[in-house]
Amino acid sequence: MQSMSKINRSERSITFGGSTENAMQSDPRSRAWVEVDSKAIENNSRVLKNFIGDDCLLMAVVKADGYGHGAETVAKSALIGGADSLGVATLEEGIQLRNAGLSCQILILGNLINAEELYSSFCWDLIPTISGIREAIICNNIAENNQKKFVIHLKVDTGMTRLGCDCNEVKELVSKIDCLENISLKGIYSHLAIADKDLENNTKQNFTQIQLTRFEKVLKDLGERNNKLLCRHLANSAGTLSDSRLHFDMVRVGLSLYGYFPVDDFESDLRLNPALKVKARVTLVREVEKGTGVGYGHFFKTQRKSKLAVVAIGYADGVSRNLSGKISALIDGFLVPQVGAIAMDQMVFDITDKPDIKTGQVLTLLGTDGEVCISPQNWCDLSGSIPWEVLCSFRNRLPRVVT
Repeated sequence: MQSMSKINRSERSITFGGSTENAMQSDPRSRAWVEVDSKAIENNSRVLKNFIGDDCLLMAVVKADGYGHGAETVAKSALIGGADSLGVATLEEGIQLRNAGLSCQILILGNLINAEELYSSFCWDLIPTISGIREAIICNNIAENNQKKFVIHLKVDTGMTRLGCDCNEVKELVSKIDCLENISLKGIYSHLAIADKDLENNTKQNFTQIQLTRFEKVLKDLGERNNKLLCRHLANSAGTLSDSRLHFDMVRVGLSLYGYFPVDDFESDLRLNPALKVKARVTLVREVEKGTGVGYGHFFKTQRKSKLAVVAIGYADGVSRNLSGKISALIDGFLVPQVGAIAMDQMVFDITDKPDIKTGQVLTLLGTDGEVCISPQNWCDLSGSIPWEVLCSFRNRLPRVVT
């Protein structure tokens, strides 16, 4: 008998009315997928640009694969809508956008610490963030060897206690950078720590005011240097929407670009459109008796004779196991509850009250269906997460379908 290991590729291939190659190509909507509305991104960019006005630049933050929406799709749509530049977290993210044909300014928000990374940034015309003189000297040497200026931005720590130089060191550091002939310091910025947290208003406003005051003092100490040559930026989405004093020359907008406000009860008249939906197809419908255990551990047992729908999406796709038994999905505007433990590749919904659901139909796990919307904040409230984490959790094995 021939062993399986010796069966050649042709003997294992199966075709159905066409070539093997065609048989291997699957519809991205066959199992589960992320649906991205590029027009919503474009609209949100336009709305935000109009909100901040002509005197302020808009940076679209597209790190983490565009918050899970697809960096190239988001970047192109945001630029069409009026964004002036892009922000990424890593060198690789910046290179990806350059390979996609984008020529606008791209700022790397994370620290690049070695010469190889900074040289790549230079070659790809990406702007690195500098937190100290060491990296500035490396950039200067790279630029000197290539007889071209290296554009950089300097980050200042005003209270995030993360990247950036100390506020008290900025003036001396800028003086040293100005002595490096091949460096072009074009920007200075900081990052707000709690402007987007759902805290007591006084706490939030007071610390944001402290950071603003620190940043303004840094700029004042730089004198004419800050007014004429530097692009000054401080505000994230929350800062952008809450206080125009935080705008300066540019704002860096992430979450709101994707159609969400920083906290659920954020007060704003802006018409932002959520751009993402997570959808999955029913792969099996079954009826079970009362008292039947469902899924791993049988943490859920049916309380009545029930009709269940199995859906091929799970925590390996980015739906947190912590949401087990807590979320619902939408079909035709009707909510059906998820039951049992969310597994790696599967989850189950109780469709007893919506018994007409058939195998092959599509459930919306996140997004709008009819007049009902399940938002990332809904999942956060149930799992103790934050919208940013929810949006960035969806794995690459979920196809992105752009509409």
